Amino acid sequence: MKSVCFFASAAVALGLLAGCVSEPPGAEHGPQGTIAYNVLVEASPPGARIFANGADIGNTPVQLKIFAKKDGRFHDFGAPYYVVQAMPLTTNQFAQARFFLAAREASRVDHVPSQIYFDMNQPSPPPPTPHRVYAYPGYPPPGYYGPPMYYGPPGYFGPYGPVYYYRRW
Repeated sequence: MKSVCFFASAAVALGLLAGCVSEPPGAEHGPQGTIAYNVLVEASPPGARIFANGADIGNTPVQLKIFAKKDGRFHDFGAPYYVVQAMPLTTNQFAQARFFLAAREASRVDHVPSQIYFDMNQPSPPPPTPHRVYAYPGYPPPGYYGPPMYYGPPGYFGPYGPVYYYRRW
């Protein structure tokens, strides 16, 4: 009996130790238990203006500090996406944006990249579609539960279209 308890407690201890995520040495700590990741942002003609979640970061090439979870995934600080934008230098270039999913309810959260590259001469990829949350997971919204309602035929068809009978009491 003692050996069974010993092996069970050893298995529990091993499971707890194997599930821990350790942080890299010398990591900078941020709000809500996050750590800082440095991301290099570059553009095809250097000098493009970079914005991260609306904050002006500077001209490329620039180092961007992103606070994320210890396992490298984006943290939800109140916005479902982390957005990095690049503004063009000339009129014949395109504004660029990269969207990284950081939503708390999402099944897939993006990892922080090591570098972001913008080609200002190519059109930007389309933004991601919003994630819909239904009241009953796995089922479509209530508008799709059947064909539209049918209220019956009109009384007769007159020369100007259908005529309906209305009964007065």
